[in-house]
Amino acid sequence: MSLPITVWGLALGQALLVSGNILLVSVTALIGQHIAPSLSLITLPVALQFLGLMGVTLPAALLMRWLGRKTGFMLGNLIGVSGACLAYFALLNQNFTLFCLSTFLLGMAIGVGQQYRFAAIEGCPPNLHPRAISLVMVGGVLAAILGPNLAIWAEDWVSDIPYLGAFAVLIALYSLTTLLIAFLPLQKPNLAEQKGATRSYRELFQQPRLLSAVCAGMIGYGVMVLVMTATPLAMQACGFSFSSTASVIQWHVLGMFAPSFITGRLISYFSATKVIQAGCLLLISCVLLNQLGTSYWHFWTALVALGVGWNFTFIGATTLLTHTYAPAEKAKVQGMNDLLVFGFAALGSLLAGYWQSVLGWELLNLLMLPAIVVAMWLVWSSNRRATS
Repeated sequence: MSLPITVWGLALGQALLVSGNILLVSVTALIGQHIAPSLSLITLPVALQFLGLMGVTLPAALLMRWLGRKTGFMLGNLIGVSGACLAYFALLNQNFTLFCLSTFLLGMAIGVGQQYRFAAIEGCPPNLHPRAISLVMVGGVLAAILGPNLAIWAEDWVSDIPYLGAFAVLIALYSLTTLLIAFLPLQKPNLAEQKGATRSYRELFQQPRLLSAVCAGMIGYGVMVLVMTATPLAMQACGFSFSSTASVIQWHVLGMFAPSFITGRLISYFSATKVIQAGCLLLISCVLLNQLGTSYWHFWTALVALGVGWNFTFIGATTLLTHTYAPAEKAKVQGMNDLLVFGFAALGSLLAGYWQSVLGWELLNLLMLPAIVVAMWLVWSSNRRATS
């Protein structure tokens, strides 16, 4: 059975948005290093990006419950255009405060875009949900090629202001995505979604499956963002050029999204819980690889493992989550899930620069192990209850 055209359109939209996100990851911490007033604030713009993402997720999901996906996505992309314009102006004036505000707005746009994966399953039969989610995530493969290369290409557009051109590219990406969404036939909310009965959050989170899905998503994303955000700083400290750092980030992002070609089928064949567990083991392998050395290939191998581990945990957790709510609870659960998941991502990005400076690369990685083990135990425990 083929997937609807909306799924393919959302995959392209995801590719454009993630290209912009990866471009931001490639340059934001380095910009912070140039214009931040103190060492502890280097990754504040990255953290504010995730705080913006986190803060908009629940309101955006609830807004789409009433106004529909198209209106919500259009508003999100217009916020993205505004944030990219403000970032361009902030860099022109070397204004750290305005740059922080711009990354907050860009985070909001990215947060709205995270609903693409949930929009993709609407109109699909349940057996196609893992494939629909995976196809949207496949858009990140294009982003992995575009994002870092756009960052390198635009690095020196303005010789005396590094990375300014990156935000001109970002304005174009959000403008293109806005046009794409305007033409997609996105499904409108039905009466059951708008008027049906809903359980309280307390009742919803008493479901072991929902709790484990949310926690796996939180920990998988938080670990990935913290290690990924610290990587450009660690590589710069080891004497690597920006192009080498961008190359590692590019392969990391390919690791994040290329497995999406098969992740949906793996979930259908093995189950979401087993795929999440495999993802957690890959996250552990990243931590262990980063204890062995700091050559280019150590960074490369660890970051690819980190990307694939994130893919398995994130898509697995998203699929598991879709089995835990009624139609009227969709916005409530999806919004709260993303609020918590990206809250952990914001915490990881905020801690990354400080921990890298104070603790060092090896210890920063080792601190990820307890959280990953907790995620594995929760998923194992909830699956055992469900099958007993």
